[in-house]
Amino acid sequence: MEKAIERIRKFNKDRDWEQFHTPENLAKSIAIEAGELLECFQWSNEFDQQAVKEELADVMSYCIDMADALGVDMEEILLEKIAKNEAKYPVEKSKGNSKKYTEL
Repeated sequence: MEKAIERIRKFNKDRDWEQFHTPENLAKSIAIEAGELLECFQWSNEFDQQAVKEELADVMSYCIDMADALGVDMEEILLEKIAKNEAKYPVEKSKGNSKKYTEL
């Protein structure tokens, strides 16, 4: 993954695009690309896997850019969030259950 992250950073740097990567712009871009990902499933559960992969890659790229813009470590924030989710969704209450933690 580190190779991909470095390539994304180089891509942006080579084009001088970091200047446009404000948290606000990146949040908008993440939402837009997530909408395009969702569009792959509109009207049917059948989907074009290549299109889904490309939209997913766009979402992930912008998430990497957002982490960089905020100066946060992606692994650290993911691990922190997983720890919170583990506390909210204990295995004994949530295994095989799709209810929100407030309903468990």
